Amino acid sequence: MTHSVDVPIIAAAAPLYAHPGDAGADLVAAEAVRLEPGARALVGTGVRVALPAGYAAFVVPRSGLAAKHGITVVNAPGTVDAGYRGEIKVCLLNTDSASAYDVAVGDRIAQLILMPVHQARFIPVDVLPESVRGDGGFGSTGYTQGKN
Repeated sequence: MTHSVDVPIIAAAAPLYAHPGDAGADLVAAEAVRLEPGARALVGTGVRVALPAGYAAFVVPRSGLAAKHGITVVNAPGTVDAGYRGEIKVCLLNTDSASAYDVAVGDRIAQLILMPVHQARFIPVDVLPESVRGDGGFGSTGYTQGKN
């Protein structure tokens, strides 16, 4: 069962879900941009929203753009806070070292995922409770060349 949330929006093209049950709604470019190899650009979507309190939206890359053209979102996920009322812009990066990529008006450039969020109460302590993982960080679960 899909849970929906009403989100007031100002947009020439509202984000759309490609398939029922999709987590991300496609954001489209409101302006044309040429991304040279290794270049990045802040691309407007023309979308402004009023998220309900207790929610945030996250701007994430589109897997097809990343896999086929090396186009990603630099600050993925980009966070849209409930109190923000400005235009949602996407910071795109062309990771391809040889080919430029042209973004046209109306191209799907990223996805917007709406999620409930909680604010933490940070409580200063002198010692943290023990856990199985402890302070093991990057690579702490092991790494074998050529295997995941």
